Amino acid sequence: MKRTLYPKYASVLEKITRVGHPNLESIARCFGLLSATAAINGACDRRLGAMGLSEGRFVLLLLLHEEREGLFPHELARRAGVTRATITGLLDNLERDGIVARQACSSDRRKLRVCLTEAGRDMAARLYRSHTDWVASLFSDVTAEEARVLDGLFERLSRRLEADAKREEM
Repeated sequence: MKRTLYPKYASVLEKITRVGHPNLESIARCFGLLSATAAINGACDRRLGAMGLSEGRFVLLLLLHEEREGLFPHELARRAGVTRATITGLLDNLERDGIVARQACSSDRRKLRVCLTEAGRDMAARLYRSHTDWVASLFSDVTAEEARVLDGLFERLSRRLEADAKREEM
């Protein structure tokens, strides 16, 4: 099967093919998945960049979307899977642009909640719909059977990677 690979994966696969490996097709399949993922990430970056957003800023907008009480910065960091320092930088920029506001918590004024401003709520609502529709469209022509197979493969791959990570920790 002909695969469209990102140049770095194509170059590495070419080298592995020349040197030889007994599981060349498995390696090619993995590089195909990595190439598809890179293509999705690139398209996402271009779409968000056209709106003046990075993926990090976008994720915070979606996390805060519909959160009328806001969230604490440490909650945002945990949910976004980034450090508190990264969240601080993202929030500083979003606050500077009038998209979020930090507000003292009524029960403990030392704590700050992060809320979307009115402009931020408008932006989040607009982006939520357009971006989720775009993401959904990427798999819109996948049949129910193909989806079942893909879901099973992704789950099995995730379990294998989790097991490998646990073995590495030991």
